[in-house]
Amino acid sequence: MKVCCLGGGPAGLYFAISMKLRDPKHEVVVIERNRADDTFGWGVVLSDETLDNLAANDAESAATIRSHFAYWDDVAVHYRGTKTTSTGHGFCGIGRRQLLLDLQARARALGVELRFETPVDDVQGYMDSFDLVVAADGLNSVARRQFAAQFKPEIDTRKCKFTWLGTHQKFDDAFTFIFENTEKGWVWAHAYQFDDNTATFIVECTQDTYDAYGFGEISQQDSIAICEEIFKDHLGGHALMTNANHIRGSAWLSFPRVLCAHWSHENLVLMGDAAATAHFSIGSGSKLALESAIALADYLHEEADLPAAFAKYEDARRLEVLRLQSAARNSMEWFEEVERYLTLDPVQFNYAVLTRSQRISHENLRLRDAKWLRGAEDWFQAQAGGQAGRAPMFAPYRLRDMELKNRIVVSPMAQYKAVDGCPTDWHLVHYGGRATGGAGLVYTEMTCVSAQGRITPGCTGFYAPEHAAAWARIVDFIHTESSAKVCAQLGHAGAKASTQLGWEAIDEPLVRGNWPIIAASAQPWSAGNATPRAMDRADMDRVKAEFVAAAEMAESCGFDMLELHMAHGYLLSGFISPLSNRRTDTYGGSLDNRMRYPLEVFAAVRAVWPDHKPISVRISAHDWVGDEGNTPEDAVKIARMLQAAGVDICDVSAGQTSPRAKPVYGRMFQTPFSDRIRNEVGMATMAVGNIYEPDHVNSILMAGRADLVCLARPHLSNPMWTLHAAAALGDRAEQWPDPYLNGRDQMWRLAEREEQMAGKV
Repeated sequence: MKVCCLGGGPAGLYFAISMKLRDPKHEVVVIERNRADDTFGWGVVLSDETLDNLAANDAESAATIRSHFAYWDDVAVHYRGTKTTSTGHGFCGIGRRQLLLDLQARARALGVELRFETPVDDVQGYMDSFDLVVAADGLNSVARRQFAAQFKPEIDTRKCKFTWLGTHQKFDDAFTFIFENTEKGWVWAHAYQFDDNTATFIVECTQDTYDAYGFGEISQQDSIAICEEIFKDHLGGHALMTNANHIRGSAWLSFPRVLCAHWSHENLVLMGDAAATAHFSIGSGSKLALESAIALADYLHEEADLPAAFAKYEDARRLEVLRLQSAARNSMEWFEEVERYLTLDPVQFNYAVLTRSQRISHENLRLRDAKWLRGAEDWFQAQAGGQAGRAPMFAPYRLRDMELKNRIVVSPMAQYKAVDGCPTDWHLVHYGGRATGGAGLVYTEMTCVSAQGRITPGCTGFYAPEHAAAWARIVDFIHTESSAKVCAQLGHAGAKASTQLGWEAIDEPLVRGNWPIIAASAQPWSAGNATPRAMDRADMDRVKAEFVAAAEMAESCGFDMLELHMAHGYLLSGFISPLSNRRTDTYGGSLDNRMRYPLEVFAAVRAVWPDHKPISVRISAHDWVGDEGNTPEDAVKIARMLQAAGVDICDVSAGQTSPRAKPVYGRMFQTPFSDRIRNEVGMATMAVGNIYEPDHVNSILMAGRADLVCLARPHLSNPMWTLHAAAALGDRAEQWPDPYLNGRDQMWRLAEREEQMAGKV
């Protein structure tokens, strides 16, 4: 096969090597526009796993590369005059120029033809002359641009500005992050050693700081001089260096996140940054490129034709690329918004740095550096007035006069088992079981303030005397038999009222017996739902009075806390979202107007709810329909209004406000909305959404992304989720109900036995 690699970077060279190793008869040519020893980066970071993959593919080049590696195990964070170091991270670095020279030498030895100083203007000509053309021509790929209609690239230019520099300063064998607060804004550096004498030093800042310094208008040398002054306390008198002298003017860049819908066209295939980019803050771009080179060479060797090889290559590598791009996106976005975290204590800030990509979890940090993590956990407990030696999820938390024993919340979960709004023995068992299962706070399902406001005929209510008696029985049981607190969630279904039970058909009208419904506007939930009557002033006053009466009933039942449901497309949410609020009066239009009625309801409820008891509000922080609906930016504004009104904590959910919503699911997928509100607004928050492991909970709390963590489905399958989590973590302080102590002791013995067996292995 005649093979042409466009681009003489690590991806193109390593693919050429890999093809010759599989069949020396291949004619392989590498075309590179620059000189052999030109390179415009500094160091390359690889993991031990990638080194092992290289060794399995080509032991000789791997040994040469390994001989030039600098290794480090630590991450050091310099922030607010404090240096925090953790260990166990396992990185290795090599100079990009050295890596290229090593790969060039190996390629030549295997018979690869290397053509330098050869610009590529027309990729089609190479496709006509070679059997296979691999476009490894980098971020600004000519091939991707020439065949954009076929590859369908998405290029997202990101917010921050950065410049890639080097220095002869050494960084104590640690991957180092340095955050400096200057008179013109925060500036930070990513620094790591890649040989005995040289380190990469990437300087980054927000667009506002970049503009304040005028980096776009001054020369490279002038901007380097400014960076040297900013980081002088960390450079030890060493200069910062550039190897981008070929660039006139500013050498600052904005990172482009690249993802292509397709990676091949006819006999042309993309590789490395030409196909997909991963942000430099997780150092995985070279890993992706080298491992993709191995995979493509394998499939070309195994398959009978190019289309079959390309299909396998893309199927196999796309998932890994997306996984790393997801982690890189998390890390990149964390740095883009880093200024919201720059009030955190150094301990919590360091934890946030380490876990920013979500590839490193709480328990993974324990494996890496148990001593540092234990110190961080003890710091968290000390801030909360808790007990040293325990994980963050078991720290107490206080809202007004209500003190929770831990940070676990049983999230509201509709049971659809009420009779005419009245909770039954099912609810006694359901809520009682979760309370005795160890959670600090147990929520009721959305309990409706009127019969008209029920979602379904099976929903609970707070509008009849028998409701009060039934709820009082449940609350008394929880308070007598557990140390949990209990919160009543009040709501009105609005346009989503009069629908079938959850296991019948979600959000679809009843087959028979539907009742009239009201909402902010005469806007049906969907084409299949009834059109509600738009509320007039009398309706608004009546519903507000129903919320007040429900709050007074909840107080008479002994509830510790209230929550107003302003999310998920129900009545109050219907006022807030522009998708459902089409009013032309003072309750529609701007966000301030759309929030007017929900805030009136809250004020009325707060006026009758005891001052020593807290009230939370659940919001949908994202409508998931683009700019037509509420966005996370709007959620910040909503949270500021709620905080100003006296709301104690924001229960941050998302979506369910429109059937057109397209949420992006994943682990902890709604936590970023909680994170943003907590750290931009300075408001206490609860995180929800696909949180199901103690690891998730501890990571969210320790990084300062929420104050409480809500779990729903895990509590459906395991009422004792919290107690089981404590046992699994080796926590012996969490209180079990007396009748269950034998079960607790058995769990402890089993856990100890597993630890002993693991130690033997």
